[in-house]
Amino acid sequence: MYLPSHFAESDRDVLHRLMQAHPLSTLTTLTPSGLNADHIPLLLSPDEGAHGVLRGHVARANPVWREHVPESGALAIFQGSEAYISPGWYPSKKENGKAVPTWNYAVVHAAGPLRIVDDIEWLRAQLTRLTARHEAAMPQPWSPDDAPADYIEKMLSAVVGIEIVITSLTGKWKVSQNQPAQNKAGVVAGLRSLGQPEADEMAALVASRAKTE
Repeated sequence: MYLPSHFAESDRDVLHRLMQAHPLSTLTTLTPSGLNADHIPLLLSPDEGAHGVLRGHVARANPVWREHVPESGALAIFQGSEAYISPGWYPSKKENGKAVPTWNYAVVHAAGPLRIVDDIEWLRAQLTRLTARHEAAMPQPWSPDDAPADYIEKMLSAVVGIEIVITSLTGKWKVSQNQPAQNKAGVVAGLRSLGQPEADEMAALVASRAKTE
């Protein structure tokens, strides 16, 4: 990933928060036939290892667990807030016309060896943790115990576990840090004027970084 220093984010807690808020990763692996990308929700255990551990599962029918090249490792990409940035939001455009569109975004790359876990008890524990995490906010949280035991056993037999001990964690927060203060303020106002949740999230990121610079 191209990473100019002014867009680099190295705070482990900041990176982990994005990964937990946006757990649907793009899992990139190398297979004998070339690159492969799967979209897999991964649960982060932040306190394990130097950078944390990611765990999830794939369908047994998915060839990735059999065909990935172990020596190449895996890269899980977590996409956070993103938004188109119009040059019309820059006050500097009115002064000299020197402005072009761009795109703001926050993203985390987590890399490490991909371990395959074909163990039903491991899967049962992992899926219980995964559903507990995402069902916590529901009025009536679902748990595996709500379904017939034989049905859960059948579902578990149809998936295979995956685990990545993160050895490399890289963050890129491209949130208008390269713009002067007046343009940052213009970006925040422009994004908020759209009335869209995703745009509001990016406006908050731009504003928060502007305060710390």
